[in-house]
Amino acid sequence: MAKTPVGLEPVVGSLTPSKKREYRVANRLQEGKRPLYAVVFNFIDSRYFNVFATVGGNRVTVYQCLEGGVIAALQSYVDEDKEESFYTVSWACNIDGTSFVVAGGLNGIIRVIDASNEKIHKSFVGHGDSINEIRTQPLKPSLIVSASKDESVRLWNVHTGICILIFAGAGGHRNEVLSVDFHPSDICRIASCGMDNTVKIWSMKEFWTYVEKSFTWTDLPSKFPTKYIQFPVFIASVHSNYVDCNRWLGDFILSKSVDNEVVLWEPKMKEQSPGEGTADILQKYPVPECDIWFIKFSCDFHYNAAAIGIYAIQSGSFPLPLTTTYVMKV
Repeated sequence: MAKTPVGLEPVVGSLTPSKKREYRVANRLQEGKRPLYAVVFNFIDSRYFNVFATVGGNRVTVYQCLEGGVIAALQSYVDEDKEESFYTVSWACNIDGTSFVVAGGLNGIIRVIDASNEKIHKSFVGHGDSINEIRTQPLKPSLIVSASKDESVRLWNVHTGICILIFAGAGGHRNEVLSVDFHPSDICRIASCGMDNTVKIWSMKEFWTYVEKSFTWTDLPSKFPTKYIQFPVFIASVHSNYVDCNRWLGDFILSKSVDNEVVLWEPKMKEQSPGEGTADILQKYPVPECDIWFIKFSCDFHYNAAAIGIYAIQSGSFPLPLTTTYVMKV
């Protein structure tokens, strides 16, 4: 009988709550009867780390966590289209430090909301179908990237409203793109994944002059020379089904599929042969009852733990039942 490779054995442990970490519900809010698809804290501005935004239906709401478990509603934006359903939200900021809440969803329109006055700063039209995820570049938070059902990923400048780059084409995704993420230290690299069962790593290094140009562009955004990047630098088939979430962990990648597991792996690219290389799987974390797509996970600010949809996972002592969330120490 073949031995299981080191690191690929299932992570097992007690189902009893951790003695080191105790979680309790501090408060509970009900936002109408429509589902909430995303919740995100403001890690962009250290003054507002206790502020978070939610999206559901055609509404974006901003809250603040106060002492004693109190949650205060600060503001709410309701889209003019009653049929809109926001799926994703992210925080970004203008070059002057103004905080933006950026949301997108069913209609394929990205709304950039000025958090200081609750007004629309800009609306980005370009995607040909719904938007599944928006992420902000942590090193340059005026840049956001969006993943869409139209099989493309787009890079935007929230300051000027310019679509800088489009990642799609001959080597792009062949089905709905469900998730995208910026590399935490390599400002030119992103990873995307989707319904074609692949994770693709893209580089914008050769096009960085266009990123810089987007900050000083004074003409109409529609006249900007948006560039297509048709070929990723790496393609991984780590999963055999839809990949609905991926996050960078240093130079490693955490990716989740509907096959009830999160995989930690290392992309090993061939510098002389773009698109080629190997994916070394380091660890597999089983996540029961996650066979429904669009259950995403998120990492904490220091990348010490990750929370997944309905469960909590800790490497070394998996799993820990915490009502409906798994927390994974990574």
